[in-house]
Amino acid sequence: MITLLVVLLVIWVILAIVGFAIKGLLWLAIIGIVLFVATGVIGWIRRKAVSR
Repeated sequence: MITLLVVLLVIWVILAIVGFAIKGLLWLAIIGIVLFVATGVIGWIRRKAVSR
């Protein structure tokens, strides 16, 4: 599970960087940032639930 979260976070960071590097793909950067934050929050919530 943690491996999947790390892989997703890396993919979202790469999408955000590509989006910022290519000005026409600014929407890709925004999607990458939103997905990065969402994945981090979901992973943090599930990790807390499992530890209980």
